[in-house]
Formats: sequence, C-alpha cells, structure tokens
Amino acid sequence: MHTVSTYSPDAAISARSASLGRSDASLRAAPQRAFAKGTEVFGEGEPSTFFYKVVSGTVRTVKLLSDGRRQIDGFYMPGDWFGLENGQSHRVTAEAVDQVLVIPYRRGDLGSLLKADPALIEALVESTLVNLDRAHEHMMLLGRKTALERMASFLMELAARMDVRDRLRLPMQRSDIADHLGLTIETVSRTVMQMVRAGLIKLDDSGRTVILADRKGLELLGA
Repeated sequence: MHTVSTYSPDAAISARSASLGRSDASLRAAPQRAFAKGTEVFGEGEPSTFFYKVVSGTVRTVKLLSDGRRQIDGFYMPGDWFGLENGQSHRVTAEAVDQVLVIPYRRGDLGSLLKADPALIEALVESTLVNLDRAHEHMMLLGRKTALERMASFLMELAARMDVRDRLRLPMQRSDIADHLGLTIETVSRTVMQMVRAGLIKLDDSGRTVILADRKGLELLGA
C-alpha cells in the first residue's frame, strides 16, 4: 500500500492516482458488481479471468502465510484498478473492506477493449506504475521504519489518496491496518494513542475518524 512535499514518492503516487479517475467509454458500458463487507471478489489461486476497477468502497488484497498469519499487501479505493496479474491465477485474495462496487473486465477481452477505447491503455499503464510505486514504498516501510513512522506514513498516504486535508475517515479496521503494516493490533492501538498524546492526531468518539492535527509532524515522521 505515499505523499506530500517532504515525502516525494507519495506525491508522485498521488498525482498518478488522480489521473486514473477519468471515465472512459468502456467503463460506462461495463456492468457493475456489488460485494458486501467481508466477501471475496476473488480468491488466491482462482483463475484470473477478470480484472477490476473500484467504483465505490475499499478492497483489500490479502496473502495468507504458511503459519496462518495474514498479510494485507494493498488497499484499493475508487478509481483504482486491481486483479490484472501476470499468470493465469490470482496470487492473492481480494476482499471487500466495506460495501464495494466494482467494474469487472474480462481479461480475454483486453485486446478488443484497448482497440475500442485507446484511453484505456494509458489508464492501465498509469495503474501499473501506481501499484509498483506503492509496492516499493510498502517494502521500504516494512523493512526500515518504526511502528510510529509506519503509522504516520500510512495516514499521510490515505489522506493523499482520499484527497482530505484534516479529517480522515478510515474505511478499514485496526486489525487491517496491523496486517498491512506488519504490526500487532495492540501495537497499532498503542501507537495511535502515542500520536494522540503527542498532539499529532485526534480521534472522534467512534475512533474511526482521525483528525490530522499536526500534518507537518506526520510528514516528517513518515518521510
């Protein structure tokens, strides 16, 4: 699964992501599919017959490790593409974080889709670059950053992707955040409270909306 002036890789990702929000003729004509919270869009090992574009909601891609632990390698939000992989089967499971609406594209129809709508080529190339950037940043985050730095990076990335300045409504639960950042849920909760005490963030009564009280401090931590 970043952003801002002192965090240039995130700014690049944000700029590329914005270009993926364009509508196209193929997208308007494609049938949409809805998935309830917690249901699978596709499973690991299933044939990669379709790839998808998110219309609304959030999708997570999950890899189950040999010891039963779960690693969330990415979150996909409105305008994002996912599921177009090298090979004939999916390497991860895609699940709906909340109520999700997606547009499925049949992989076998990709050639005809590109001919019918050349703008789709640019959108898919941009999507591939965005996903590569995010994968690189996620690898660096897991390998080099402390729990506090990981949380700051995550919050600033989400703020950029959701185009919010101060109030960040988290679509995912803390267990999802933990499995994405390579932390325990207890560490995530402890780190969130550490950020609150430091004046970096505030929480609303539900705990699902984060107020970015000190963006500069978060940017410096996440850099």
